Amino acid sequence: LWLMDASINITMEPFRAFVGDNLPEEQRTTGYAMQSFFIGAGAVFASCLPWLLSNVFNVASTAPAGVVPDSVRISFYVGAAALLSAVLWTVFTTREYSPAEIESFEPRGDDAQAATVRPQGAWYFGGLTWSLAGVLGVMAVNLLGLAKELYILAGFVAAFGVLQMVTGAFVAARRSNALTEILGDVFAMPATMRGLAAVQFFSWFALFSLWIYATPAVTAVHFASPDPTSAGYARGADWVGVLMGVYNGVAALAAFMIPVLAKRTGKRGAHAVNLALGAAGLIGLFVIRDPSLLWLPMIGVGFAWASVVSMPYAILAGAVPGRKMGVYMGVFNIFIVVPQLVAATILGAVLKAAFGDQAIWALVIGGVSFLIAAGLSLVVPKAPHEAV
Repeated sequence: LWLMDASINITMEPFRAFVGDNLPEEQRTTGYAMQSFFIGAGAVFASCLPWLLSNVFNVASTAPAGVVPDSVRISFYVGAAALLSAVLWTVFTTREYSPAEIESFEPRGDDAQAATVRPQGAWYFGGLTWSLAGVLGVMAVNLLGLAKELYILAGFVAAFGVLQMVTGAFVAARRSNALTEILGDVFAMPATMRGLAAVQFFSWFALFSLWIYATPAVTAVHFASPDPTSAGYARGADWVGVLMGVYNGVAALAAFMIPVLAKRTGKRGAHAVNLALGAAGLIGLFVIRDPSLLWLPMIGVGFAWASVVSMPYAILAGAVPGRKMGVYMGVFNIFIVVPQLVAATILGAVLKAAFGDQAIWALVIGGVSFLIAAGLSLVVPKAPHEAV
């Protein structure tokens, strides 16, 4: 699953930069919103595919213990073929502008910041600090018996420190290469991107709280069946699958409304509104106790999801130098991975310590996280040339 998730993220990142490179400022919100539409529509189809294979094409949906059912296995094959076909279609049917052409279209981003040179000593000091923090993190996980996923986070921290020290050595030798350029860009990222990083962290933390805890929360509270082996748990889990389809379907429709809202309130205001709707949705899953009505709060989650996968990229595309679009879009993905690790490792301990290990409270915490993200989106700094 880690390999598949990484592969999909690597595949998606160039599409983010591609939209920013090929569309003028006034069309980017619509361009990224259309990506939201296809993400939502594709997710709905993917959710339904095992059922369609089983009920329409008579593909087996059951299998012996430890064996993946044919309906699920074939669904993955179809997904792989669809991903490969979509990428190849884009490669062979669209043109890519050269960096010089992109720069000539419009001034974009703060090039002065991009050219900032980090002092040599800062590379060594920062590298040593990050490396030490990573090593201490590994020791803490081992000694305190913390979640093993934290090893990955600590490893990333230590690796980032090592890369800084290597970059410092290259800088001292006056050697420029891809590593020095990319890490230099990371430390010179525009203020707009730094602000969006915080928004992304709390937005994705909220989403991961939903994806991790929706099933145990709904089955325990709304179906009174916390036992995974019970029939009630199975019914609740099936209903959660339907709810996930609902918010993805709503996201596909919301994609057409987001550009209209952005024209009235600005990109940051539109994103804040949608994140607030997501907060209401997650908290609504706690407030509403009738399982047949849980589709209502998922409408808010759908608007938030459509906005999370579109608006930050529309804002970022207008704030970074055109020639650095690909690099910064790639770096931006880091702010998705970190909240995933934090949610997977910290939330469980918080629930056990403060909420009696009741999963439903993870959704409330996610709602609060969405609210924080909404507030932060309103204060994301604007690029010097940005109008809205």
